[in-house]
Amino acid sequence: MSTTKTTGWLGWGLFAGAIILISGVFSVIQGFVGLIAPDTYYVKTSGSLFMFDVQGWAWWTLIIGILLVLTALALFAGQLWARIIAVILASLSAIGNLLLVPAQPWWSLILIGVDILIIYALTAHGHELGRRE
Repeated sequence: MSTTKTTGWLGWGLFAGAIILISGVFSVIQGFVGLIAPDTYYVKTSGSLFMFDVQGWAWWTLIIGILLVLTALALFAGQLWARIIAVILASLSAIGNLLLVPAQPWWSLILIGVDILIIYALTAHGHELGRRE
């Protein structure tokens, strides 16, 4: 018998893993779409014109998506290294979405909020993932 008790905060860690997995799958899909149709992406925002190289963005998104999926699977297994990598990837995701605020303000702000929740869940209560019963 194990005497280790988990609290309700374990759910936050599992939530973070699920969100990272979903985000990774979406990123992989976005990356494939960007590679299949690598046209230039133009966005006009309040007097400025942004031009993105979609193929470069697609490779970045695809690689991050694959890393997110692998990290989420390791989080569910309770690996310590996965928590560290997940915090780093969520931080990079938040920074990347900050750069896209002029182009997609609502979506970027939502993803930044989710990334902050992931970082909080894994830094404050992620230790419980490694000692599930």
